[in-house]
Amino acid sequence: MSETSSHKQAKTSAAGKSGQTEKPLKDGRRLDAATKKRATEVERSGSPANLEKAARRLKISRKAQKVLQVPSKDMGKATAAMRKVGVGGTVKNMGSTKRRSVRKKR
Repeated sequence: MSETSSHKQAKTSAAGKSGQTEKPLKDGRRLDAATKKRATEVERSGSPANLEKAARRLKISRKAQKVLQVPSKDMGKATAAMRKVGVGGTVKNMGSTKRRSVRKKR
């Protein structure tokens, strides 16, 4: 299934000038965007299973900052998915006007 224009735009802006989009991970999967210190996943579907998959990709990225970008209505589900997977980071909405911090499990 092809990417929506909003997904592609969010991915490109997350990578910035010096980052990469579709950065390969060690297990063969790909991260939406990565810079030197930050890993970003964009998940627009709102499905809890897909949000957990995105959180797992962030977890294995081994970057200092992990960002899961979702539509505003799915921010609660995304926060829950990150907690369930046990990854700490930030959940942002698509317009980058809202953000929630998620602490890593201890």
